[in-house]
Amino acid sequence: MGRPLGRVGCVTSATPAQPPLLDTVTAATDRLLATVRKLTTEDVAAPSLLPGWTRGHVLTHLARNADSLVNLLLWARTGIETPQYASLFLRDADIENGAPRPIAEQLADNEAAAARWLALAKAFTPENWQATVRTRAGREIPATEICWMRLREVEIHHVDLSVDYQPADWPTDFVTRLLPEVAATLTPKSESPTFTIQATDLPITATIGTATPTTTITGPATALLAWLLGRSTGATLTGDLPPLPTWL
Repeated sequence: MGRPLGRVGCVTSATPAQPPLLDTVTAATDRLLATVRKLTTEDVAAPSLLPGWTRGHVLTHLARNADSLVNLLLWARTGIETPQYASLFLRDADIENGAPRPIAEQLADNEAAAARWLALAKAFTPENWQATVRTRAGREIPATEICWMRLREVEIHHVDLSVDYQPADWPTDFVTRLLPEVAATLTPKSESPTFTIQATDLPITATIGTATPTTTITGPATALLAWLLGRSTGATLTGDLPPLPTWL
């Protein structure tokens, strides 16, 4: 039987009152909102880097993601199961309905959603951060990982806005953590060969697939990560680029 979800006791005094990533999420959110403040309503209707999504889709998703992670924080704080999203149908409907809104509404929504998330996170006790919750995919995680989930969303979708924030702007600590994580959690397609990635600027090497690697792809860590995430064609990388498996 797995560990019960909810509040967990027996927390040592060495447990920090706030997870180290909280300030990092705040800084990333400030950068994102600074970009959003440069947009016009016409910009909102323009395509993002995500197929089929405008910038308005990305902005609405970012706001609703913050609210979904508030749900997980509430679960951790109260011990009452609160799913990240009521349903995937409602999640998708919220994004579609919110995408056409003018920039003033998009900005206000994201500012308010980010503030709600941060205010609740800052009110957490060490015990709260040790609670266990479940993501929308059904994975059990400690509450501390909610901060990492939010940071991933903010950093990746900031790039997806396709304005002036590029993968090369991702902080080194973020890339150092996410690149091995993505490589380890990619789901290979049946026709995809096993391959190795090797960063030329950071000590990161990983193999994607379970067979003997047939090729090695090299390049800066940010370029490798952007390619694995489907945010670039990999044109600046060296090696025979194989078809990419899917991530998450």
